[in-house]
Amino acid sequence: MTVTHENNWAGNLTYRATAIHRPTSLGELRTLVASTDRIRALGTRHSFHRVADTTGALVSVDGLPRQIDVDSAASTVRVSAGLRYAEIASHVDGFALANMASLPHISVAGACATATHGSGVGNGSLATAVSALEMVTATGETVTLSRGDPDFDGAVVALGALGIVTAVTLDLVPAFEVRQYVYEGLAFDEDVLAVLAGAYSVSLFTDWTGPTINQVWVKQRTTDPELAVPAKPADGPRHPVPGMPAENCTQQLGVPGPWHERMPHFRPEFTPSAGEELQAEFMVARVDAMAALRAVYEIRERICPVLQISEIRTIAADSLWLSPFYQRDAVSIHFTLAADPDAVRPVLSVIERQLAPFAARPHWAKLFTLAPEVVRSRYPRLADFRDLTRRLDPEGKFRNDFVTELLAEPAGGARS
Repeated sequence: MTVTHENNWAGNLTYRATAIHRPTSLGELRTLVASTDRIRALGTRHSFHRVADTTGALVSVDGLPRQIDVDSAASTVRVSAGLRYAEIASHVDGFALANMASLPHISVAGACATATHGSGVGNGSLATAVSALEMVTATGETVTLSRGDPDFDGAVVALGALGIVTAVTLDLVPAFEVRQYVYEGLAFDEDVLAVLAGAYSVSLFTDWTGPTINQVWVKQRTTDPELAVPAKPADGPRHPVPGMPAENCTQQLGVPGPWHERMPHFRPEFTPSAGEELQAEFMVARVDAMAALRAVYEIRERICPVLQISEIRTIAADSLWLSPFYQRDAVSIHFTLAADPDAVRPVLSVIERQLAPFAARPHWAKLFTLAPEVVRSRYPRLADFRDLTRRLDPEGKFRNDFVTELLAEPAGGARS
């Protein structure tokens, strides 16, 4: 046990927990959970607000025995929940994960619990690869939920509110190679959506200052036809943020390489930045994407003073109750912002008002100012998730302020 006054990755918040525990066995974790009144799981600290915090105890599962067990017949891999994606990638020879986030440094359990994602019109969030999860519930029992179980779709993206996840089984696909290209100067018009849909994974980076997209990152499987992008190919490696060195980014210029060395934007052996930033991200239905992007462009003069860069990606719909992609194909609009909460907060409110007509859903681990009742209104299965937490955690052991506010009963007791 360690008394903590520790910060998140970005340094914009200090955890209020009385202690951080790092059990080294499942039995130790089960005893800890059963004997603790308030407890939350802590991943790689890449959340930008108090979704992971608690005034009770925090527990990290990165000290549990490390497991990476490939089932070739089932095309799955069972992994320890505290492992980072980069650690898994090099141990699934002949197989691959269908997608990865831009940072391979994040933990599996934390990424899935918050519906963290990569890009690609045919690719769901990282949570959609989960076929089973194992967790320690409030009584210290170990529960396994598998795809097809009635509670499964409510338990994968669960914000840590159901228990401490200890292991996750992920779907695998045959290994593939990728070429990564960067283009510059894409016109900000209807071609944007065509480009986003034109390759296995595409990311657009813009600073909103003009009528062009600064950079287009295309991740093309070597077996697929090459995408013709109506923009200029970059003449050398690029970093998404102008002026930043490109050596910590994954290989570009069309050099083929293994999936796990191209799908992320950043190499695992480098720290992508010192955390001197804040992040926010909002998901809109793909059919609304161009209207939403134009709406953001209209307020660029408010955004630009606190912006480092924006990234635009696509994510396929899923059936996970608290997923921002629940039942709708989405386009995400991400903002990497200055490390100045006081300057950023009012800008987020302006962005949220501008995106309100599109019922934008915020990324669970990134900054937003939307009222809990507004967020609740955008999740059709929120009431079902509330019921699930009551069954698995009737005393609210895994709740914190954020979860409690999100799951609060609406006035009059009506389901929402």
